[in-house]
Amino acid sequence: MKYKDYSEQLWLEIQTCIKKSVDAGNAIAAFDADGTLWDTDLGENFFQYKIDHKLVKLPANPWDHYRQLKKQNNDPRSAYLWLAQICEGQKIETVKDWAQKAFETLKPYPIFSEQKKLIDLLLKNNVKVYIVTASVRWAVEPGARALGLSDENVIGIETAIENGLVTTKQKGIITYRQGKTDALLEKTNGLKPFFSSGNSEGDIELLEGATEMALAVSAASRDDQLFKSESKLFQIVNDKSAAANHSKIWRTHRWLQG
Repeated sequence: MKYKDYSEQLWLEIQTCIKKSVDAGNAIAAFDADGTLWDTDLGENFFQYKIDHKLVKLPANPWDHYRQLKKQNNDPRSAYLWLAQICEGQKIETVKDWAQKAFETLKPYPIFSEQKKLIDLLLKNNVKVYIVTASVRWAVEPGARALGLSDENVIGIETAIENGLVTTKQKGIITYRQGKTDALLEKTNGLKPFFSSGNSEGDIELLEGATEMALAVSAASRDDQLFKSESKLFQIVNDKSAAANHSKIWRTHRWLQG
């Protein structure tokens, strides 16, 4: 699919923010993963891969179980953690190999080329780039590598590894909503990103945490369940952009033509 390029004006604003922030010593940028860097959900794709290949023990109706977990107390965090916990007892090397094979099923990779171009520019200017995701970290690492980043650039849901094996013990902060910002700041020792990009309402805290520029993107079609959340984020960002009492740039970009 052909996605709409960033405008010349947006690129100019980005380049100006990069120079200003690098000169000031604030060389950190943060991106959500699914729907922001690529037009797919790597976490759910990995889940389906494990189902298809019968790699882990799962309930009779794994997707129904997952969706019900997401609805509990109107808080999906336990569901996101469960997607990592189902790998209990597996060697972490094996899980990472599964994740890479799951990613390979998506070829040609549905990466937004403008985001790849932006990350290349950031890296060229010695900006530290982080992907902060509510998906299982291991599922997103192959996508990061495809963008020229390393596994260490990914902050996501994971469980503790003991004796080389995956456990059910939560490791770190659950990277959902405010947790994305908290986990990022923990990783950077409190240094805020100058630039953040996300695609859903769950990314608003990550965007608010940027010091210079926040960019909301959207690729969901109107019949996609994600469209509502992306539209809400766009409304929030557009309202902030229209306000006069802010010190940073708020922008939106719709990947689809028309």
